[in-house]
Amino acid sequence: MTLTRRRSESAPVNATRPSSALRSIRDAFANPKYGPIIGTALLLVGMFAYGMSQYRGFSNPQIVVNLLIDNAHLVVLAVGMTFVILTAGIDLSVGAVLALATMMAASLAQSGAPAGVVIPLILVSTTVLGLLVGVMVHYFDIQPFIATLAAMFLARGLCYVISAKSISIDAPFFTVLGQTRLRLLGLSVTPSVIVAVAIVIVALVVLRYTRFGRTVYAIGGSEASSRLMGLPVARTKVIVYAISGFCSGLAGVLYTFYTLSGYALTAVGTELDAIAAVVIGGTLLTGGYGSVLGSVLGVLVLGTIQTLITFDGSLTSWWTKIFIGALLLIFIVLQKILTLRRG
Repeated sequence: MTLTRRRSESAPVNATRPSSALRSIRDAFANPKYGPIIGTALLLVGMFAYGMSQYRGFSNPQIVVNLLIDNAHLVVLAVGMTFVILTAGIDLSVGAVLALATMMAASLAQSGAPAGVVIPLILVSTTVLGLLVGVMVHYFDIQPFIATLAAMFLARGLCYVISAKSISIDAPFFTVLGQTRLRLLGLSVTPSVIVAVAIVIVALVVLRYTRFGRTVYAIGGSEASSRLMGLPVARTKVIVYAISGFCSGLAGVLYTFYTLSGYALTAVGTELDAIAAVVIGGTLLTGGYGSVLGSVLGVLVLGTIQTLITFDGSLTSWWTKIFIGALLLIFIVLQKILTLRRG
């Protein structure tokens, strides 16, 4: 009888314990490595489910491809920003450097320079600018916020030195790539989307399978510990900002394909969109955790918000900023909670 009573008393306790599947789901969401990106993916799926239930034509797969077409430059910017934020840094210059790249492309193309010279020159110039920012951050111990802010003003000022007016691009190479549409699995894509996807794949491989990628994560986790382990902290931090500069220049080239013009006021505030995409994609602002794939999902979330507002038709474009700000605040709070749990 005593044995029977003990079993009956323990039954309710066992019944209240979560199953192994529920525990696995809970642990996945609580893990700062996987939880944020899972949450972003579920948010994106939920937004598309809402769109398909409310608006006719939202279920068309071309809608997703159009998000990539319209935001190919932002995907590339987010890739570079991910590298920087993984080391607990920040880069406020990416929007201005993108604008500088468009101005360089437009002015050089207008003067008759071949695309085979223009594009490499842009990429080298923006990479060197990022390299100089990395030197300022590490060797001169200047806060990334200040160093990249200075680079932002420098790049935006150089845009006005080139021209204060918009410069149209009619060079054959740019116009052909800007107007080309490729058929892939029955969907229409642009060369810019192919380039953006290739950059994402390369970044995924670098961060996951190379020593450099592991060092990037280690620096974000603890720069002091990385030094004690003998990791090349100085070289890695400088290269990270050079990568961001390269991605900004490449994003500018892709943007010229999209608009076929260069303008000094292009991409004002785009650096904040890139940061928002990276944070919403699950990369911790404190560094050490995050994924390029999550940043791409973050870009798709931003694009989906804008698409939903466009389909609605009754809301102004400013609601896009309101929804993005609310999401960003939510994800930052969740990051803080996960950081405290990790601590």
